[in-house]
Amino acid sequence: MANELSFRPKTSEIPTNPGVYRWLDASGRVLYVGKAKNLRARLSNYFGPLDSLHERTRRMVTSAADVQWTIVKTEYEALQLEFTWIKEYDPPFNVRFKDDKTYPYLGVSIGEEVPRAFITRTRDLKGVKYFGPYTQAWAVRETLDTLLKVYPVRSCTKGVYQRAKASNRACLLGDIGKCAAPCVDRVTKSEHRAIAKEFIDFMSGGDTQHVETLRKRMFEASENQQYELAGRLRDNIGALERVLEKSTVVFSDQTDADLFGIADDELAAAVSQFIVRGGRIRGVRGWVVDKELERTLPELVEYVLQNVYTGSIDAEPVDIPREILVPVLPDDAKDLTRWLSAKRGTKTELRVAQRGDKAALASTAETNAKHSLMLYKTRRSADFTARADALAGIQKALQLADAPLRIECFDVSHLGGTGVVASMVVFEDGLPKKDHYRRFSIENTTDDTESIYQVVSRRLKYLREPQANAAEETKFSYFPSLLIVDGGLPQVNAAQRAINDSGVPGLTVVGLAKRLEEIWRPGEEYPVILPRATDELFLLQRIRDEAHRFAITYQRQKRKSSIATELSEVPGLGEKRVSALLKHFGSAKRLKLASADEISSVAGIGPVLAQEIVNRLEI
Repeated sequence: MANELSFRPKTSEIPTNPGVYRWLDASGRVLYVGKAKNLRARLSNYFGPLDSLHERTRRMVTSAADVQWTIVKTEYEALQLEFTWIKEYDPPFNVRFKDDKTYPYLGVSIGEEVPRAFITRTRDLKGVKYFGPYTQAWAVRETLDTLLKVYPVRSCTKGVYQRAKASNRACLLGDIGKCAAPCVDRVTKSEHRAIAKEFIDFMSGGDTQHVETLRKRMFEASENQQYELAGRLRDNIGALERVLEKSTVVFSDQTDADLFGIADDELAAAVSQFIVRGGRIRGVRGWVVDKELERTLPELVEYVLQNVYTGSIDAEPVDIPREILVPVLPDDAKDLTRWLSAKRGTKTELRVAQRGDKAALASTAETNAKHSLMLYKTRRSADFTARADALAGIQKALQLADAPLRIECFDVSHLGGTGVVASMVVFEDGLPKKDHYRRFSIENTTDDTESIYQVVSRRLKYLREPQANAAEETKFSYFPSLLIVDGGLPQVNAAQRAINDSGVPGLTVVGLAKRLEEIWRPGEEYPVILPRATDELFLLQRIRDEAHRFAITYQRQKRKSSIATELSEVPGLGEKRVSALLKHFGSAKRLKLASADEISSVAGIGPVLAQEIVNRLEI
């Protein structure tokens, strides 16, 4: 492969203005859209020697046959044009968004002559005002049913409405008071539109203003001895309060805001959006993002906002709140804020929550995103078809004779070179075999490569020598199809040396390096790079992460056990007091940093004993 692109333009031909560029393949399909403050400086990064590019960037530029650019006046115009082209062309190498589920919305068809309230999972219908999304379909059905008692807007389909109009007979909802029945002229079209407006106002605000208005009317009706009207208003107040009770109050100042939490790794990201209106959580959404090219967190934030607030061309304008809270500000925060404010029509503030209730809710959104990412990876690994495809993909990529039905992965963990431990996890048919997991304590070692050599040697001993323990013989007599070590070329070479020294033939070992998720084989100069977002890479990543988790857990247990043993030697400290100390401070590290006064605040620990503990831990 040539080390330069044949279609590379001359550097002098590329302008230094702000602009937007497009990479195209031989058929003219847009592969990637990007923006730049300086087109020449940005595109020059792509036209360096191919072997110096990131693997996924190299794959993109070698798939292209041409690059085109459009000059704009300002960085703000570049941002607008980039968002427009991404929406129009859906380039495969840009960030790809996909909802992890289809959410139900409550919609009001304000574009119709007689507006209708309905439940839908389609978000881009023209002339429809949306509320939500809701996490559960039953929640939105219950909300609609309750609100129709207070605001009896039409909820029937067009066919039902036309039949009722033709027969001059209202349907059941009209008879029980859940529809104002404009089909039989019980109310005029303008009166019905006013009811629909009240419905929308309540859903948009979500506050208690409507409730207080009805309560005032109820008291007035009662004073005027209109008891039947007062009773109906009382029931309506109860219905609205039940709807409001289902929306958690998170801010006391009637805040309208969207909060985003993002959790990502090298291959994917999960996004959690909390929609807060009138200080209440009115909806939650979640996405999974496949990162075809490497993306920083600020870049992800920018593309998330673009995806959420651009909307479809024919749909109603997207609801943009006064405040948008993100994990970090993107590099183009100023221009992005301007773009959002222009779409909203009034000023929108884009910022990071620093403290208080908003920071707490932002943390909750991030926790939800982390959980969603974990579920996405777990479910993908657990799916039978995906597992079969993953094992076949690994076999092909590593040129194995058979699919690796038993994979063993090793990871080393330590704290500043002390307390060195290692883990071995086992996956059979793409699923964890937890009763075959093993932990290793390493007493003497010089570095990670020596640790890997020791651990792999100890594992292979079970294949080389018969064991006295029948249970261990059964679990480890299975020949692994593939050995994985966490690390790059030095670690995989150390593992191969252990295999050679063990005399066990026919074993294949690879290293999975975390930075770029590249796969290293012993003695080879270049790694194997699996395509991103493939089942095989997800499975290998899950196995490596499981080995890392298992090793870290063991390392922490050893540290805790070590300090507990040390404390038990202090006169006057028994098992219960040691346990109380560790529980109070949460970790051995925090206990070692504590003063005698802080330690003496633990129940059962006096000043003298606290000083003894400090003296002991300082040795």
